Amino acid sequence: MASQTGTLYGRARPEGPRRGRRRRWPLVLTVLVVLIVAAGATVWLLRTKGSPEQTTDEYLSAWSVQDYAKMRELVADPPTDFESWHRRFRTDLKVEQATFTRSRSTGPFADNGPDDDGYLSFDVRLTGPRDWTYGSRLKLVERDGAWKVAWTPAAIHPKLKKGLSLRLVAQKRDPVSVLAADGTEIGGADAPGSVQQLVEGIKQTYPDRFALGGDSIIGLYKGDELVERLAQPGGTEPFSTTIDLKVHAAGAAALEGVTKPASLVALRASTAEILAVVNKPGGFNRALLGKYPPGSTFKVVTASALVADGVEPGRTVTCPAEKNIGGFPFHNAGFKDYGTLSFQDAFAHSCNTTFGEMSVAELNGGRLAEVARSFGFGVPIKPGVPAVRAEFPDPKDDTDLASASIGQGRVLASPLNMASVAAAIASGAWIPPRIVSKEMASDDRPRPLERGVVSALRKLMPAVVTDGTAKGAHFPAGTAGKTGTAEYGSGKEPPAHSWFIGYKGDVAFAVIVEGGGAGSAVAAPVAARFLAALPRNP
Repeated sequence: MASQTGTLYGRARPEGPRRGRRRRWPLVLTVLVVLIVAAGATVWLLRTKGSPEQTTDEYLSAWSVQDYAKMRELVADPPTDFESWHRRFRTDLKVEQATFTRSRSTGPFADNGPDDDGYLSFDVRLTGPRDWTYGSRLKLVERDGAWKVAWTPAAIHPKLKKGLSLRLVAQKRDPVSVLAADGTEIGGADAPGSVQQLVEGIKQTYPDRFALGGDSIIGLYKGDELVERLAQPGGTEPFSTTIDLKVHAAGAAALEGVTKPASLVALRASTAEILAVVNKPGGFNRALLGKYPPGSTFKVVTASALVADGVEPGRTVTCPAEKNIGGFPFHNAGFKDYGTLSFQDAFAHSCNTTFGEMSVAELNGGRLAEVARSFGFGVPIKPGVPAVRAEFPDPKDDTDLASASIGQGRVLASPLNMASVAAAIASGAWIPPRIVSKEMASDDRPRPLERGVVSALRKLMPAVVTDGTAKGAHFPAGTAGKTGTAEYGSGKEPPAHSWFIGYKGDVAFAVIVEGGGAGSAVAAPVAARFLAALPRNP
């Protein structure tokens, strides 16, 4: 026993038992590895293939191309009338094209919360006689090791179920009304011709609001009975404009007796809302689409640039009858020589030689173009009707710059463009003009002018009316403005367009008479008659 005990616990252990115990470890490890591998294989074999999102994407993609066989393969228990449901959906809604796309999910398999577990949402866009978009959802379930759609008619539309159908049905509607600012209908044959012209321009700009193709509803039906309207006829709401018929009437009255083509535009200076657009005769909307050299009305812009660069209204300047600038002779209207005077008086008397010389001396290097842009020149305008932008090409040389500074040469603008220049001084900011509601305007952001510029021009422009070129037009007190005589054509005494722009209170305006001659003699009296005919608080 002693030797056996020593054999077992001493150093002299028998070799046989030791070899036998060592052989057990590989067997145990092998069994463990097999069990682990087997367990992993079991987990792998039980895992569902794909994902709910993948099945949804495949299903919607097949639906978009009308592959109903592929859709059926992805449905857990497709009904026998599965395909007919989808074909009827397209037929009854007169669908020409349909797209179905999964919505962005906040979670992997629950779009909105606990009530939506097992659902994935998607968006539907239908095009045809009536375009329609809406949202729906699919319920996903595990079936035979894969994700499948648990289909019901609600997968087509959330309110669709057995016994109900979706249909596109013709619906009679009245034409869309176009309204003035006070709610008066202005789209009829009894509206003034210039107003009818504006209405046609609005319809051209917003065709979807006036399209006849929207005369239908999409409804949920039970048999022939309408259960619920899901989409109303499009564009039935009246279309509101900023037109003020009283202001328009004042403009039309002011142009009575004018025998040459003429236009008048009026804006609410603080908002740039178009209050009136009058064209005489009709046919061409010269007020918004005409491009004319603005003549001396552009001196509002040039004076703003000079003031911004340090010129004070009281600064002493010279105004000779004629001045050679860059090799080209510039002269004042009637070759008048005003000698030495203040900058304010030079503006009031519309001294071409003063402005031409000062622009070359102080506004070179693109400064005048920069200030012109702040008044909307070169900026596309989208008032809600077709309209042109004002143009101020970069001057090529001193002569070109001097010509541009007095609104000649290659500078072009419409009456609407120049009315917005006057409105900018009245309000303190240039605002893109609009005839539609603020919500529909493409851009109504004010571009503030420098305070010093506004302050100076509010002194310079009234001086034109009280002491300058427009003194004889008998404007009501509080009027500020600028005359313009814009030559065009050739010859020793070329013809000229007659201009006047200005403001009184919150109303800014521009008048042009094509080929009318001096602005002081023709356009200014028209503007004075317009202001006299205005209602007290337009």
